[in-house]
Amino acid sequence: MEFSFVRIFVFVPPSHADAVRDALAKAGAGKIGNYDSCSFSVGGIGRFRPLEGADPFVGTVGELEEVPEERIETVCPTEKLEEVLAAVRAVHPYEEPAIDVYPLLNLP
Repeated sequence: MEFSFVRIFVFVPPSHADAVRDALAKAGAGKIGNYDSCSFSVGGIGRFRPLEGADPFVGTVGELEEVPEERIETVCPTEKLEEVLAAVRAVHPYEEPAIDVYPLLNLP
């Protein structure tokens, strides 16, 4: 089954949310009909433990961290996915950004 669009979810500290939204839009995500820069955001708490060898943006190696994060979600044409992901990684502060991508069915 082929998919024309995917939905991208990016988890990011609130301090960098605007930069991620801007990168998503400039790379071609978030366009719906005659609108661009379309996205949805919700706040939450991210949890992680940096392991040996990590260079965390926030937190300490070996210690469980809980930090405020914003989940940004938007749509993206499948053919622009690689470019969009590269743009997000270029501005995201985390060493290992949490990014989820789901295919979207083409609805009539």
